[in-house]
Amino acid sequence: MTRQSGSAAVEVALILPLILALLLAVAEITVVARTQLELVNGAREGARVAAVSPEPADAVEAVQEVLGEMATDARISVTRPHVVGESAVVAIALRHRLAPFFFGGAGVELHARAAMRVER
Repeated sequence: MTRQSGSAAVEVALILPLILALLLAVAEITVVARTQLELVNGAREGARVAAVSPEPADAVEAVQEVLGEMATDARISVTRPHVVGESAVVAIALRHRLAPFFFGGAGVELHARAAMRVER
């Protein structure tokens, strides 16, 4: 019986790091997906504001409000023509750093873009 329990302990010791790595990877993918959804939401809100406000700064402020503290690292661009019916475009880019202790500080570049027709 001692041999079997010893071999079971060795098997667990070999498999446990793989299971933990897999769980960490799933958690990191979830964080990246959530961040991407927040960027899309911020771009959509910024485009909505850009469609009704002639000042691009208003759209940038709306995006920053939605993104919260992520806005400090985000690159936000607003293109708003002065012609009614043309598309106002808000684009956001953000470098998301992955877990440094597991992925060595590598990052993923996330992008979001939204467009809405200028109303006034």
